[in-house]
Amino acid sequence: MAAPVMRCCLGKVLAQCPRRIFSRIGCHSAIVPCVVNSVISTRHYAAKARRKSKSESRKKTPEAEPKQKKQSYKPPLPSEPTDDVYLTWCYQRPVYEAEVAVDMLKKFQVLDFTPPNQDIFVDITLDMAKEKKKTVEQFVGTVLLPYRFTNDTHKVLVLTESEEEAALARENGAALAGGTELIKPILDGEIQADFYVAVPRIAPRISSLRGILKKKFPNVKNGSLSYDIPQMLSFFKLCHEYMVENENLIHTPIATLDMPNDQIVANLDAVIKDVCKYKPLSYGPFVTYLTIQSSSSEGLDLKFERFLPKGSVKEKAEEKLEEKEDDSDEEGAMQESK
Repeated sequence: MAAPVMRCCLGKVLAQCPRRIFSRIGCHSAIVPCVVNSVISTRHYAAKARRKSKSESRKKTPEAEPKQKKQSYKPPLPSEPTDDVYLTWCYQRPVYEAEVAVDMLKKFQVLDFTPPNQDIFVDITLDMAKEKKKTVEQFVGTVLLPYRFTNDTHKVLVLTESEEEAALARENGAALAGGTELIKPILDGEIQADFYVAVPRIAPRISSLRGILKKKFPNVKNGSLSYDIPQMLSFFKLCHEYMVENENLIHTPIATLDMPNDQIVANLDAVIKDVCKYKPLSYGPFVTYLTIQSSSSEGLDLKFERFLPKGSVKEKAEEKLEEKEDDSDEEGAMQESK
């Protein structure tokens, strides 16, 4: 009985109220079929995030693919400036022929009032990569330049057990010659030389020197292990030595600025051709960048293709294919004969 009476009274009250109040109540409340209507307020705060279960947290979410940065197009720099005064970084770095670069270095020397007999250096950048992620090991090279630019001679030590060979070495200008009795003084640092050469007969008995001599240890590849003692001495007394630094860079002097241009270029050609011997042509070009400079000037980029040894990667690949075909033909002939 109470519930119908309450509904009737509430209906009469609402009928006498203005419509605007009724509209507001209708927007924010709902008539629930119970004794009284309860007003349900709107929630103005964020609901608490539901905790993930352990099984859900273990599931790996797919990683979002990294967005690739859009590479903006950069137009190539102009090759030659149109004026005598310009910003160098706004134009491509010029590349010169060797003779032109040497002339420029000599002009720089006159303008700078620097010594005319200063050294000329070259920086050779190498591609040390080979196939299957292998690289060329850093090496120390020696070359006999066609035109020497210094009067200094190297100190060469000859290792031999023969008294006759030791006497022959001293006659040809060896700084010191002897046998196994020199091993201990060399290990103790009492005897030092620029180069160490030996005859093959004594090689097994001087293996203890390999750790201290390292790349200067006598070996057949660089010609420091041979029975021809006069030839070894004539080469190593006057040779020019260079080495790979910073993984793939050779920085070495090749001449002096007061030498004729053709002699400077000839020494440069000899050094580059000797460097290229340490990597076969089948792996691609060895020299990738070449600059020349004097002791007091800036570096100038050179065109080096003319100094590289003749032959191409394609020719070497064709030679390898021909060798494989010849080997297969020989194997087929052997099987037929059997």
